[in-house]
Amino acid sequence: MRMYDIIQRKRDNYELTDEQIRYFVKGYTDGSIPDYQAAALLMAIYFNGMNDHETTTLTLSMAESGDMIDLSSVKGITVDKHSTGGVGDKTSLIIAPCVASLGFKVAKMSGRGLGHTGGTVDKLESIPGYRTSLDRNEFIDNVNRIGIALVGQSGNLAPADKKIYALRDVTATVGCLPLIVSSIMSKKIAAGSQNILLDVKVGTGSFTPKLEDAIKLAQKMVDVGKLAGRKIAALITNMDVPLGKAIGNSMEIIEACEILQNKGPADLREVCVELSAYMVLLCTNDSYENCRKKVLESLENGSAYNKFKQLVSVQGGDSTYIDNPDLFKKATYSYDIKATQSGYVFSMDTACIGEVSLMLGAGREKKEDFIDYEAGIYIHAKTGDKVEKGQVIATLHTNRKHIIHEAELEYLKTLTFSKNAPPHQKLIYQLVK
Repeated sequence: MRMYDIIQRKRDNYELTDEQIRYFVKGYTDGSIPDYQAAALLMAIYFNGMNDHETTTLTLSMAESGDMIDLSSVKGITVDKHSTGGVGDKTSLIIAPCVASLGFKVAKMSGRGLGHTGGTVDKLESIPGYRTSLDRNEFIDNVNRIGIALVGQSGNLAPADKKIYALRDVTATVGCLPLIVSSIMSKKIAAGSQNILLDVKVGTGSFTPKLEDAIKLAQKMVDVGKLAGRKIAALITNMDVPLGKAIGNSMEIIEACEILQNKGPADLREVCVELSAYMVLLCTNDSYENCRKKVLESLENGSAYNKFKQLVSVQGGDSTYIDNPDLFKKATYSYDIKATQSGYVFSMDTACIGEVSLMLGAGREKKEDFIDYEAGIYIHAKTGDKVEKGQVIATLHTNRKHIIHEAELEYLKTLTFSKNAPPHQKLIYQLVK
């Protein structure tokens, strides 16, 4: 088999065989296929696409290129959730303990933040002592004992995806549906859960700003997941506005704890309830209404909150920080941003707000960048809120005094104001299954 023939076949818009796709993934991962040939095939896929069978074979080949997490020794029903990323998206911190408190097994591997999107692992590491790296035996043992483990992704999980994504990033082939689907789904399938809920974000803070594109992506991922033998569904959720009020690692832990104690911002609570309910629904033959009722009860009776504290303790974290958030170290400087005019907040450029949090130190532009767990933004006024000129609309938290003025100007640029209230926005657009 020759890589030349595979490139030519896809260039001429023919379907690739399973053997050809597996040959490419194996050869590019082990280095026997050079970058220039791999780049040529990616560009051919970009222009001519792949059908569901090809995309599924590519996904499984990438998943099988490294460690495949075997959850067969987990006693119970396993379920996982994947978000396509956003600003203020701390849902995993809430829904994982919520679902685990209802008796299901959440063995979750999460990523780090990069660019304007935050990472669950970085947030968890803002809790003193919390270990995001566990060996395989401890990971499985924790899931069996307490129903939950939240860790960072394995260093050898879907290595083909790491290589292919790096090449896509420099060859203008990132925005290709089958390549996006295989990248996301290969890691989810390698992570082992039989039931998967996808949280596909749409809006200015996501990489799918248009609803029709988000639906298309969600449907393709669901179709491929089913062909790969998983029980799977997707919720399309709003990322035109940051989720909740807190952006920043320890700040988001605190806000997640508020939701787990049946308090906190209504938008974050509603999205988490919906995600949790559909995760439970995937695992049972129960009705959606009963699943939602059980989720609400877990928040109201404290079982979800107690499960999160148990998770933190078992993975080495100091759970006194969960009971007493004032223990979290605060940034040296806090600065209030005030409304420049009266009226309604008409829109927010969510991705740019995420970029402001980067300026303050809350995220990373490159993988090796240092993260300041104390830095972030607390949003007092969001889209649809009425404000008066001079009213505090956001508070910046940072240890970088020199950046405050520039960050304020950039934050104000992300907002538009109007005399009239903007149209109501949905939090949840639709379910794809």
